[in-house]
Amino acid sequence: MLELSRRIFAFETLGRFLSQFQEERKDEDLQKLNKYFLAEYRETISQAGIYNNWFTKENVEYALKEWSEALTKENLEAWINNYSEDHFNNDASKTIALIMAGNLPLVGFHDFLSVLLSGHKALIKPSSDDMRLLPFICQILVAIEKSFAYYIEFAEGKIDNFDGVIATGSNNSSRYFEYYFSKYPNVIRKNRTSIAVLNGNESEEELNLLGEDVFRYFGLGCRNVSKIYFPKGFNKDKIFEGFFAYKEVVDNNKYANNFDYNRAIFLLEKHDFYENGFVILKKSESLHAPGAVVFYDEYESLKELEEKLKPQQNELQCVVSKEEFFGETVNFGQSQKPKLWDYADHVDTIKFLRTV
Repeated sequence: MLELSRRIFAFETLGRFLSQFQEERKDEDLQKLNKYFLAEYRETISQAGIYNNWFTKENVEYALKEWSEALTKENLEAWINNYSEDHFNNDASKTIALIMAGNLPLVGFHDFLSVLLSGHKALIKPSSDDMRLLPFICQILVAIEKSFAYYIEFAEGKIDNFDGVIATGSNNSSRYFEYYFSKYPNVIRKNRTSIAVLNGNESEEELNLLGEDVFRYFGLGCRNVSKIYFPKGFNKDKIFEGFFAYKEVVDNNKYANNFDYNRAIFLLEKHDFYENGFVILKKSESLHAPGAVVFYDEYESLKELEEKLKPQQNELQCVVSKEEFFGETVNFGQSQKPKLWDYADHVDTIKFLRTV
């Protein structure tokens, strides 16, 4: 088995390589990697939007920046130190099938990282919407640590010969996953979303940062805020003022189509809503808003709101607020900056992998 220290070093080196999407580093151990991979790496970033119009160069670089900052020796060891050694030193490696989503760039990378650090093999079924980034990054990883070639396989068509599965999709696809993978140890992820709870005293800067939580990746991720709770009497113009810096999202054709479509539907059905030319704000009981729409609701008491939301906790990934909800909240502008120990659906992947 590949020693844990070598696995950590490989991912730490990968993190430093990934940071070079704009400026080349002078690290001596990266020079050979850069000679063979750096030009193609930057080309892959530039071309990502050709294959998926949601994957703009800005958003791909943002995802790579976040991963490059996460994959430090300090962060990796702090994460690993939360567990006993037997979580990472498996005498018999198992094969874990990874059924990946494609809504965000490298959205399945944390599962991939968890599997390899745990000493297991990754059998990867990438989404058709994200077919280029992870395979290319795997080439770099194998160039850093050739032993990883034994632990990484990409599947085409039907997958078989695996011991456990982590599958990410919609609520509809999860029913298929639960049926097909029921006889295997599994983690099946469904639709989740995030909300923001305002107390009415937020600064202009905080509301601007909330725009990052709403609009990053065009609002397509489970960590994106799709609903905002206001105290009664809150001036909604403040929201649009905070969001103004993100008006260029509507320059993306797919986002603009969502905005135009949902605006037309709401008009035809005579719904009340607010809009500013690039986002629609509509009152709704639902947590999950369609593209280019943010739902809102009002509350009188934070305590009553928390009680109201408790039955829906399994639909929430993050709560963005200055107040504390369910024991933890995320600061404004931080929802798309999870730590290595912040798990999707709050399911501890490392603990799961120990049970396979």
